[in-house]
Amino acid sequence: MRVIASSVRKGNILEIDGQLYAVISAESFFPGKGTPTTQIDMRRISDGVKTTQRYKTTEQVERAFVEDREYTYLYQDGDNYVFMNPESYEQITVSGDVVGDQAVYLQEGMACMLSVFEGNAVAIELPQRVTLEVVETEPVTKGQTASSSYKPAKMSNGVRVMVPPHIGTGTRIVVMTADGTYVERAKD
Repeated sequence: MRVIASSVRKGNILEIDGQLYAVISAESFFPGKGTPTTQIDMRRISDGVKTTQRYKTTEQVERAFVEDREYTYLYQDGDNYVFMNPESYEQITVSGDVVGDQAVYLQEGMACMLSVFEGNAVAIELPQRVTLEVVETEPVTKGQTASSSYKPAKMSNGVRVMVPPHIGTGTRIVVMTADGTYVERAKD
């Protein structure tokens, strides 16, 4: 399916010269003078090589037909991750290269979208937000709760997140999976 370059998003699968590429990031540039362009950072699925291509925003690129389906995360098996189709109970193993740095946010039983091409998972999309517990942070300081300054906190998955001063150890918070930023205190 041919699409214009400016409509390409992270997680899309492109077919270029018979090779499949997973889009890592896509950014459009609109200079005051000159032609608007879209820069696409990609990872070749066959061998994991990263590459960058620049297209005119209206240029056509070939988007590969992949099946996006919801899977449930089960467990990690060495460098691979095992997911299950909730309808057929069929399991699929996803390599660590596909999951990448998003692996720290995977939680048992989490619903994820997998892009499957010819029986192999080629891309993964996690939920936008996850709930994590603060396991280590500076103590709450009285009188500092209204301040706009943030402090570092270590989460239950080992990730460091900047949190407001009123968040203490043992507090469950909501974190964005895309960039690891604090959203709010968990409502549970």
